[in-house]
Amino acid sequence: MRLALGQLASTDDVAGNLRAVGDAVARAADAGADLLLLPEYTMYEKKMVDATFGDAAEPLDGPFCSAVAALAAEHDVAVVAGVVERAAGGGRPFNTLAAFGSDGALLARYRKIHLFDSYGFRESEWIAPAPDPEAVVFRAGGMVVGLMTCYDLRFPELGRALADAGTELIACCSSWVPGPQKAEQWRVLAQARAIENGCWTAAVSQAEPISIGRSILTGPQGETVAEAGAAPQLLVADIDPAEVAAARDRDPALRLRRL
Repeated sequence: MRLALGQLASTDDVAGNLRAVGDAVARAADAGADLLLLPEYTMYEKKMVDATFGDAAEPLDGPFCSAVAALAAEHDVAVVAGVVERAAGGGRPFNTLAAFGSDGALLARYRKIHLFDSYGFRESEWIAPAPDPEAVVFRAGGMVVGLMTCYDLRFPELGRALADAGTELIACCSSWVPGPQKAEQWRVLAQARAIENGCWTAAVSQAEPISIGRSILTGPQGETVAEAGAAPQLLVADIDPAEVAAARDRDPALRLRRL
């Protein structure tokens, strides 16, 4: 699979964010990518989550997701983007990753399980957690892709559930908040999820100043394959599912578990 990580600098301008998505999709397609990963809150982002996220929320068949689906189909590339999903019954919206196939069809929806109630933030005050936590996977570019969002990266249980569901590539779409040691933790956690599950891990973040940038692609043995700086950037790399099988054969930790 040829994978693209689109590090964006989303704002509270939904129309402007959609233009940035269009540019990233076109560039990824020009590079021959099968799958483009975009960050958490691609659709709408601010320094602090607040009531305006609910105001901006849309259903997955709303204008923003419909436009992303059309871009995926136009450019023949699968796309994962972070959106603010309106709850059908009202109330707090969901922090959702929507995965669209290269034909524009919705492949998967992942609602964030672990909300960022940490480092002085209270995401759960404005966003609802997934009502039924589950490991969400889909197929793209001949590989099984598992979804997680930002703070989820700190929970190895989710990574293991994704591995048990057949995941060969963990896609962690994020808006990783800056702070002391946060950049180092970001890198180490991405490597840890890759090593312990013997799979590729692509952690894509929003750019500075809201987030740290530094999107990273980690191989199944924890090696850094590609890494971005702090500004908006597109990373493109070829990844091979055979390396997942080889890593899991070399270290069969998944098979040797004693629960």
